[in-house]
Amino acid sequence: MSQILLFNKPYGVLSQFTDEGRWRGLAAYIDVPGVYAAGRLDADSEGLLLLTDDGVWQARIADPRFKLVKTYWVQVEGIPTDDALAALRAGVRYADFTTRPAQVRRIDAPDLPPREPPIRFRRDKPTSWLEIQIAEGRNRQVRRMTAHVGFPTLRLFRYAIGPATTESLAPGEWRRVSPEFLALPPLAAPSRPRPRAPSSSRKHR
Repeated sequence: MSQILLFNKPYGVLSQFTDEGRWRGLAAYIDVPGVYAAGRLDADSEGLLLLTDDGVWQARIADPRFKLVKTYWVQVEGIPTDDALAALRAGVRYADFTTRPAQVRRIDAPDLPPREPPIRFRRDKPTSWLEIQIAEGRNRQVRRMTAHVGFPTLRLFRYAIGPATTESLAPGEWRRVSPEFLALPPLAAPSRPRPRAPSSSRKHR
């Protein structure tokens, strides 16, 4: 039976098992053979990462066609204006692409443990928190979105992927769930190609 793991990734940990430079790999936390990340989360981002030993599930979890909405709690520099929030919701336009519409709302500071190292603070700049929900996952997308509207991301925590959340998982902890837990349509064929090991490291959301 396919395995799917929910992992609450700490800051400074890669979405791969091997260390790279100053960044630690998943091997320091997960001792389950044959699993790889389904989707990515930057070393400087925290929160939910899914892993599986099934290449078909790996592709389906990461594929935006299956609409597994990702929920991020984002600490930004400054207090976003209504216009900035409207721009994020409508889709941010870059030279080469436009992001899909997002669900965005202001939230109170979530109950997260302090980050190590702590974020940088500027005495003349307040910070605030947003909840951003997207169904795609381009390279460093959330950070690029908030920077584009003038409010750079200081801390990024992925709370949920579809129905899976970091609830009851401390940083560095993981647990198993069944593929049915993610509410994806059943596979049409029983084939189970070996999942691809992630190539590198930090150029992700």
